[in-house]
Amino acid sequence: MAKMLFGVDLGGTTVKMGLFDETGTRLHEWEIPTRKENSGEQILPDIAASIRETVKERGISEADVLGVGIGVPGAVDAAGTVLQAVNLGWKNKAAGHELSQLTGYPVAVGNDANVAALGEAWQGGGKGFQNLLLVTLGTGVGGGIIVDGRILTGATGAGGEIGHIHLEDHETEPCGCGRYGCFEEYASATGAVRVAKRVLMETAEESTLRGKEFTCKDLFDAAAAGDAVAKQATEKYGDYLGKGLAVCASVLNPEAIVLGGGVTKAGEVLFDLLMPSFERCVFPGCADVVWKLATLGNQAGIVGAAKLILDRVEG
Repeated sequence: MAKMLFGVDLGGTTVKMGLFDETGTRLHEWEIPTRKENSGEQILPDIAASIRETVKERGISEADVLGVGIGVPGAVDAAGTVLQAVNLGWKNKAAGHELSQLTGYPVAVGNDANVAALGEAWQGGGKGFQNLLLVTLGTGVGGGIIVDGRILTGATGAGGEIGHIHLEDHETEPCGCGRYGCFEEYASATGAVRVAKRVLMETAEESTLRGKEFTCKDLFDAAAAGDAVAKQATEKYGDYLGKGLAVCASVLNPEAIVLGGGVTKAGEVLFDLLMPSFERCVFPGCADVVWKLATLGNQAGIVGAAKLILDRVEG
C-alpha cells in the first residue's frame, strides 16, 4: 500500500485536515473546529484524535503513515516550537513534540504562509519552479519563500514576513504589528480600501464609492465599470503593490511570484496594475520574473503541510 501523509492547516476558527499519498494526491479532506479556550490547550489533542480516528476508519496500517505536517499562524523555530501564535493563545508551544507524542507519528511544523507557499510550489500555481515567492493578499499581506524547493524560514521562523516591509515614512495609522508604513497597510484588501478612501478625500470628483462603506471587491468592480476615482485608487494600489514586490524580487531573485488571497479575485488586472512600478523599482538582474496566480485556494495549507512532512522524512 502507498505511504500516507497528513496535512493540517491550523486556523483561528477551523482546522483543515487532509490525507495524501506521496505523490500529493488528496485522498480525504475534512475540518474540525479550533477550540481556543484555555490558551488553546485542547487544539492539539483534538487534531490528534481526529487523525487517529481517520486512520482507524479508513483501515490504514500504522506502518504506512509517514507523519503529520502542520501549518500554524505564527513564528515556528527549527525544533517545531511555536514561538507565538496570538490568535491561538500559544507562546513557546512545543507543538511538534506534543503532537508527535499524541499521535505516535513524526510531525513537522511550519508557519502557515510558508507552508501554503510550499503547497503552491508542489501542486499549485508555482509547480515546476524551485525558487519562488508566494504573496497572499488578504486582510494582511503574507509571504512564503521557497528556495531550491525548500521553505526559507529564517533564524527564528519569521522569514517571509513581507507584509512588514517599510514603504512610507509619513504614515500616521499604525499597522497591526505596531509599526507605521508597512507594505500590508497599502497592498492588502483592507489597505486597498484605505488607499481608496484617501483618494476620495483628495478629490471632489463624483464616484459610486463616495459616501458609503465599501470593500476591496467593490473598489475593483467600480474601477472595471469605469469609475474614474476608483480607477485612480486601483492604480495607486498597484503602485504600492509593485513597489513592495520589487523589493522582494531584488532580494530573493525568484523564478516566479505567485499571487494568492482574496484580492486576486480581481484576476489578471492585478498584474497590469503592479507592473509599471515593479519594472521601475526592481533591480534589473532580478526583473525576469514569471507571474502566476495561486490555484489551490484554501487547500494550499494542507497540501503544503503534507509536503513539509514528506520533505522531513525523506531528509
